[in-house]
Amino acid sequence: MDQEIEKISKKLMKELDEDRYRHTQGVMYTSAALAMRYDADLKKALLAGLLHDCAKCIPGHTKIKMCEKYNLEISEIERKNPSLLHAKLGAYLAKDKYDIEDEEILMAIRSHTTGRPGMSLLEKIVYIADYMEPGRKELPNMMDVRHLAFEDIDKCLYRILRDSLVYLKAQDMPIDQTTEETYQYYNELYSKY
Repeated sequence: MDQEIEKISKKLMKELDEDRYRHTQGVMYTSAALAMRYDADLKKALLAGLLHDCAKCIPGHTKIKMCEKYNLEISEIERKNPSLLHAKLGAYLAKDKYDIEDEEILMAIRSHTTGRPGMSLLEKIVYIADYMEPGRKELPNMMDVRHLAFEDIDKCLYRILRDSLVYLKAQDMPIDQTTEETYQYYNELYSKY
């Protein structure tokens, strides 16, 4: 394994609980598999997958305080559900604490929860890997998603966005505006799927 990845892995092992660390490893390796399939930068995929949840185990109230301290914007929905802040706070920490300077990696970390309109290939890879890594709870359409991920990354992304919104609405959960905007963007592009 690459020395930088090994060093960050050891650091993360102390920062995350056992389940989150195992999930992080799953996302890292799933991101690598997707990067190989779509001819994306393998090391960037490994790093973004490894660090995507680096802020996940920070308590909610602390996430809010840290975002305020680092001048990271907090929406009303994020204030009510601070778990959503782990992506933008994670991107900040990846740069500040783990010395990641590559904007593409930082953006993949930042957008892995809500997505965003016009995602790069790396962003799509990490978003999809986070959703479907082997240790993830089996969702009703998981087998289809896993097949699609290696057949057509855009169809897969659209399917996950659509399924996620259906789930959030069925559970009567608040929907982050960026998630809604991301879905609308890809719905216009891929609704024929």
